[in-house]
Amino acid sequence: MIKLAIFDLDGTLLNTLNDLADSCNYILEKNHLPVHALDSYKNFVGNGMTQLIQRALPSELKSDFEVIEKIRDEFIEYYTKHSAIKTAPYDGVIEMLKSLSSMNIKLAVASNKFMEGTQALVKKYFSEIKFSSVFGQRTNVPMKPNPQIVYDIMNELGITNKEEIIYVGDTGTDMQTAVNAGITSIGVLWGFRSEKELKKQGAQYIINYPEKLLEIVNKYI
Repeated sequence: MIKLAIFDLDGTLLNTLNDLADSCNYILEKNHLPVHALDSYKNFVGNGMTQLIQRALPSELKSDFEVIEKIRDEFIEYYTKHSAIKTAPYDGVIEMLKSLSSMNIKLAVASNKFMEGTQALVKKYFSEIKFSSVFGQRTNVPMKPNPQIVYDIMNELGITNKEEIIYVGDTGTDMQTAVNAGITSIGVLWGFRSEKELKKQGAQYIINYPEKLLEIVNKYI
């Protein structure tokens, strides 16, 4: 029986792409650097803010750590103030989370977004949902696909049987995280990456709408 469902945030619970893209493009333009189309950001996000900036920078600056740090810090400051303009939960997500809660399944978030941003967005958009644990990127803690974030959630909630845990995400990084942690991996198609990527990186299940997750969970009851 499933006791814990761990979710990625961006591209899984929330469609954050427009606000991420708008904020990054604003900072790039401010620094007289080329901007990118919205779809490009689907491949830029998923591995933390430093890699987002590194991927968005021109090739000659991708290894300039002073520039990366400067642009990243400006981006985080701007994005923190503009992260809830176009962002919204995906259709059906809140209903799905409520259904899982009604089944006494604990809910958690594991994101590579910086900790403060992760917690602020969860608080704003999911105030009616009880998340038992919410983790973002933390100093001196390796990011996904390292499974440490999953282990920290498990330890915090006292759920140690990996057969009782599912991990839901929209990127190859998420699927790798689940595989590395030894828990069931579920890839979603409404997010930022393709079915091909999800399967290649170890997705055991692929779903194309939130309600489908309930069918998978019910198989374990």
